[in-house]
Amino acid sequence: MAEEKKGFFKRLVNGLSKTRDNIVAGIDNIFSGFSAIDEDFYEEIEEILVMGDLGINATTSIIENLKEKVKELKIKEPAECKQLLINSIKEQMDVGDTAYEFENRKSVVLVIGVNGVGKTTSVGKLAGKLKDQGKKVVLAAADTFRAAAGEQLKEWAFRAGVDIVSAGEGADPAAVVYDAIAAAKARNADVLLCDTAGRLHNKKNLMEELRKIDRIIDKEFPDAYRETLVVLDGTTGQNALSQARQFRDVTNITGIILTKLDGTAKGGIAVAIQSELGIPVKYIGVGESIDDLQKFNPDEFVNALFHVEAQEG
Repeated sequence: MAEEKKGFFKRLVNGLSKTRDNIVAGIDNIFSGFSAIDEDFYEEIEEILVMGDLGINATTSIIENLKEKVKELKIKEPAECKQLLINSIKEQMDVGDTAYEFENRKSVVLVIGVNGVGKTTSVGKLAGKLKDQGKKVVLAAADTFRAAAGEQLKEWAFRAGVDIVSAGEGADPAAVVYDAIAAAKARNADVLLCDTAGRLHNKKNLMEELRKIDRIIDKEFPDAYRETLVVLDGTTGQNALSQARQFRDVTNITGIILTKLDGTAKGGIAVAIQSELGIPVKYIGVGESIDDLQKFNPDEFVNALFHVEAQEG
């Protein structure tokens, strides 16, 4: 297990290289280029963090936190601020212990997202991960608006060795969820994972659809623990943030799956989402394989961003 963890950290380090070049190189220049800690010093850091897509909100908190610590610890040398900055960023992103409660309960997990963000793939990978943890998983192919989604999910179900409930293209998503609940109960499944559409350009329909699904779950599976995850494409930066906002207007979002972080200089968006919206990033994807979707660990993420090897201990 430690090996797998190490492998992922390495992939995370590589995957965040574009973001790192974008943020960290600039920060290092500031730490070495300034001889004193003054307003200009803070402003330069602030600018780099905002450019790195950490968002205004998170950046302001990080800088204020840094200023307090510098004052408290009476630090005079800019170079000594680096670890403090790293710690401040980590503090912005703590997900809390209950983030993965659904794994330990009989649960229904809805996964929503717009086309092209890697939603169906994420559902498949999550199914594989839960199965590896010894969970009994049923998949519901409730994204019936995209012909390929159902086929794609069947392929993932086969790969992960889990059951799937699906219907034809254009079927009523809520009806698929209804059938899937019956199957999950009959098979005594631990987790029912539902791949659902997320057509934000038609918010009213989406809202109706999700409400309908919610009503069915409430009625047919009232004891189930509920989780609603939104899949966002990390390469879209601030656009991902606005999508998350729109989804939050439509339904109660409990977490984010952030994909494609390996191909972007905008990895700082993971910090922004958490800080701006108060919705935790729960999983991140840095590649194509099942192992490339991992639980989000803020410490690891920030260490990888700054390429700090975690101290053993």
